[in-house]
Amino acid sequence: MAKIISIVNQKGGVGKTTTAMNLAAYLSELGRFVLLVDMDPQGNASSGLGFGKDKVEQGIYEALAKQKRLHDIVRNTAHEGLRLAPSTPNLAGANIELIDVERREHQLADLLAEANHAYDYIIVDCPPSLGLLTVNSLVAADELLIPVQAEYYALEGLGQLLETINLVQTHIKPELKVLGAVLTMFDQRTRLSEDVMNELYKYFPDTIFRTVIPRTVRLAEAPSFGKSIAHYDPSGKGGRAYERLAREVLEKHQRVDQNKI
Repeated sequence: MAKIISIVNQKGGVGKTTTAMNLAAYLSELGRFVLLVDMDPQGNASSGLGFGKDKVEQGIYEALAKQKRLHDIVRNTAHEGLRLAPSTPNLAGANIELIDVERREHQLADLLAEANHAYDYIIVDCPPSLGLLTVNSLVAADELLIPVQAEYYALEGLGQLLETINLVQTHIKPELKVLGAVLTMFDQRTRLSEDVMNELYKYFPDTIFRTVIPRTVRLAEAPSFGKSIAHYDPSGKGGRAYERLAREVLEKHQRVDQNKI
């Protein structure tokens, strides 16, 4: 059964999509079979892997709307072990359309149940909001990974996000866990980044990833070429950081599995 990880932060511009697509890419490079689900109507994870709006006629919206099966909309990517459930502009209307649907918070979970057996990991890129698409992504997940930007306003709204996660745990999915928070766009030359890191420990005292994602031009450039950093600049600081993050995720799960034995 796949481990489902949703990458979530309602604050935009924190490296959420960059983290989703590059974590998925490196997990596949490390031998795992991975599905990346683009739940953001902006479709940046899709275009970042070479599937812009002009190349995608049907995506995750059509599967949620039961017009297509999940299998029918999944695309192969340039990474051998990575598949993509792309986003289309139609997804923007789903927040409204889902309101009157029975079990509206469970639509993505029900959909991913079709593919759970086929993958080692399913990575979900959430939209930068706390609407129904994000709630669906939380309910579908086993674990949450929260990117936090190393900037002054980075922690603004984090309390609201944690409150939403707590509501989902209390009323819908008590087994939902926070895998951890990862600091993104880190600039070691500034004291501000260190201050944000220290503040972050107050929110996640036991679950901050050791890996820190640096601010680099190459990470910002890669999506414009339709490539993950693993293919665009694997030897650069950003590529090495996301490979470390993927290895750290695998290590966390290996420790959990060993403790179960």
